[in-house]
Formats: sequence, structure tokens, C-alpha cells
Amino acid sequence: MVGLQIAVDAHTFRRGSLTDTLDAIVAAGFTAVQFGLACAGGEAMPQHLSAEACAEIREALATRGIRMASVSGTFNMIDPDPVRRADGQARLRVLIAACPWLRTDIVTLCTGTRDPVSMWRAHPENGLASAWRDLVASLRTVLPVAEAHGVTLALEPEVSNVIDSAARARRLLDELGSPSLRVCIDGANLYHAGELPRMTAILEEAFALLGRDIVLAHAKDLDHDGAAGDLPAGHGRLDYARYLSLLHGSGYRGAIVLHSLTESQAAGCATFLRQKIAEAQR
Repeated sequence: MVGLQIAVDAHTFRRGSLTDTLDAIVAAGFTAVQFGLACAGGEAMPQHLSAEACAEIREALATRGIRMASVSGTFNMIDPDPVRRADGQARLRVLIAACPWLRTDIVTLCTGTRDPVSMWRAHPENGLASAWRDLVASLRTVLPVAEAHGVTLALEPEVSNVIDSAARARRLLDELGSPSLRVCIDGANLYHAGELPRMTAILEEAFALLGRDIVLAHAKDLDHDGAAGDLPAGHGRLDYARYLSLLHGSGYRGAIVLHSLTESQAAGCATFLRQKIAEAQR
């Protein structure tokens, strides 16, 4: 599967400074990351980002040969509190505008939930028309900024969020029609309660609907349906052979990001992923 680069969520490596964090990432054998600004010692979604601060981050990665495959821009895009929602939108616009300084062009999103506490927890109102309208409105406040700066926003279908399936992701992409809105695929996030026995069919549907729009891939695992996976890759029930075969068949050749793992698990998960990539090529 030529072209896939195994990357890691930079938050996996927790150190007291950005340089120490990046040194640990290099020592573990990774040359690409999904970055989060909290790794640089500040807020994950700051109100302001200077060119100088971005240059420090950019140069710290560059001197170590690390590519920023993407940067996290996650906030609850349908937060039931409109003040918090507006604040998240404003902070996301700041991050998007800083991406050229950071030398990355992909920002990952959380489409959100009506849960007032956790943006990763399902809520019965996520399926209401009002939740859909709020998501569309949130995206319309940030997409012009992304388009102006050549940045792609990567939404992730996830069963606990308003975009809880590949079909709803396809509907959203088609409704908004922006070249700056695309998909981060995670094979462990797609199964509502009772759907795990249909894993193959659900994976195939996801790639049939979204394959042409995938700009980033995640690698983790799950042991039950009804919630997003939260296990390290290779520690659960995801059919990695099928997942990676479909990813390759879609034409995707970018980063596949390990996350939901500890630092001590990183080397083993990377080895597992390399093996599965090799198997999927045969």
C-alpha cells in the first residue's frame, strides 16, 4: 500500500515542553503527526495565534523531520449553549487562518452533540432538524475562511455525534458543496448498537459514499458497538484487512493516524499497522 504514512496523535506523548514531546515522537519512530496546539503549551483552541508562535512550532517540527499531517480543531459544533458554540467558531477561524504559518492544510473537526458536557457523548436530540441546522450554520461561518486560506476541514463520521453515519456525512458534503469540506475516516466509529455483525457492509458503504472525499484516516479499535472505538489499533474487533483494503481502493495515499493509545503501546500498534498494510497489499 505504497503512499500510506503511519502517523500518531501528538497528544500520545506527554512531556513538559514542545521540544521534549517532539523528541519523544521521533525516538518512537514517527515522522508525521496529527498535531494539537496544547502540545505547544497553550490552549487547544486559542483566541489568538501569532505568526511568531506558529513559526516556532513549524520550525520545531521541521528540524526533527516531522510532518504535520493535520491539526486538531475540535469543538462542539452543535453545542446547546449558543455562546460556547459561537466562541468555538471564532477560535476555529483563528486556527484555520494560521494553518499556512503552521505548514498544514487539514484541520480535523468534531461535528458535535447536544450533550452539554461532552462532545463525544450521544444525545437523543442529535437527530433533530434543529441540530442539523446548527451544524450547517457552524460550518458556514468557517468554510469561507478555509476556502480563502486553502485549508481543508475534515469531518469525522462518529456514532455519538450529529454526523453519525457515512450517509449523513454524504448528505452534508452535498448540501454545503464546498471544496474545503472533506472527510477523516475512522473505521472504529461507524457502528450503532446492534450493527457490529454488519461491519463489512457498513465499511463498504462508508467507502462507497465517502471514498473520493477522504483526506485523512485514523487507526484505532473497538470491542463493542453503540459508541466510538477507544482502543489501540489491533486491540479490538475492527477488520483491519478490510478497512485498509477499502482505504487503498479509494485511492487514499496520505497519513493514517494512530490514536486512543498510550505511549507504551505506540511501537506495537505501529508494527501491527505495518503488518496489516502489507497483508492488504497482497
